[in-house]
Amino acid sequence: MTNDIRRLRFERGEMTQQALADACAVTRQTIIALEAGRYAPSLELAFRIARTFGVGVEEVFHWEVK
Repeated sequence: MTNDIRRLRFERGEMTQQALADACAVTRQTIIALEAGRYAPSLELAFRIARTFGVGVEEVFHWEVK
């Protein structure tokens, strides 16, 4: 699974990792792990992140079948 969290943060006025974490009620370390592709979010967290950016989940997260 890949994501566009970093790009979306910067398109939203260079939102910090901490600001996104606060908006989604998670730690900054969670956002770091998500951006690095080391962590797959729960469905609830995926929706929280998408809602924070005002987009659909599929605009944040991408499933790549190998």
